[in-house]
Amino acid sequence: MALAGIAIDQLSEQQLITQLQARLAAGIHGICFSPYLEGQGPGTVITADQISSRLSIIADHVQWIRTFSCTEGNQLIPGLARQQGMKTLVGAWLDGDLDNNELEIANAIAVGLAGDADIIAIGNEVLLRDELSETQLIDYMERVKAAVPGVPVGYVDAYYKFVDYPNVTAACDVVLANCYPFWEACAAEYSLLYMKDMYRRAMKVAAGKKVIITETGWPNIGTAFGGSIPSTSNALRYFLNTYQWAEEDDIDIFYFAAFDEAWKVADEGDVGAYWGLWDKDGIPKYSVA
Repeated sequence: MALAGIAIDQLSEQQLITQLQARLAAGIHGICFSPYLEGQGPGTVITADQISSRLSIIADHVQWIRTFSCTEGNQLIPGLARQQGMKTLVGAWLDGDLDNNELEIANAIAVGLAGDADIIAIGNEVLLRDELSETQLIDYMERVKAAVPGVPVGYVDAYYKFVDYPNVTAACDVVLANCYPFWEACAAEYSLLYMKDMYRRAMKVAAGKKVIITETGWPNIGTAFGGSIPSTSNALRYFLNTYQWAEEDDIDIFYFAAFDEAWKVADEGDVGAYWGLWDKDGIPKYSVA
């Protein structure tokens, strides 16, 4: 969707913004969705009204949403998203809290049995964080697969973890790979090539299973991470290059993220607050001056 005869990397910032707006108007495959408002984060119990309000901001621009948890009100998101015409990749958050894991699993199964999950993701980067063993993770996945046989079940982690843990990859109905050139200190001008390589590494071990990129993105503000530099132009170009590739090669991608989320600063530093396509108040971040 770049301007005729002009490569994305040659567009001015205002032209990039115009192209991003056009891409969102046409609709993208998916986006990572958390319904938190300013001052909220994990631990906040969220209401159906708040979820519906936040969903309404993005509903005309995405076909799918990806969620991260099935507790604290997050289990309401899939049904409400369905009401607004979106499909759902439903996440159950796993970590070292085994009691809470049971609640997440039970609620994910309930969402699936209600017909509100198109794909279920059991765990997000729990191997990367070294919070559960491979055996524990596979057991959770198999329990959900048995309970909701009509819904594909997978696991989300950094693309290379599917190389490192072939038994987990084998247990997945669909491989759900996070691909972040930014977090591997890649300069923006090489980021698309790097993401393509990440994707191909996951494809190589997927043994014919579908591979979905469940997270990728670029922050527009914050401290550089090695060669990765946050800026408006870099964020815009990354988004546009990502979706030009997705369209050309028919890749399903969930962009990270819908909204800026200040609570992420604690884990990710100042860049954590600036990954959204909309700001913390739900206002589009990129508009023509």
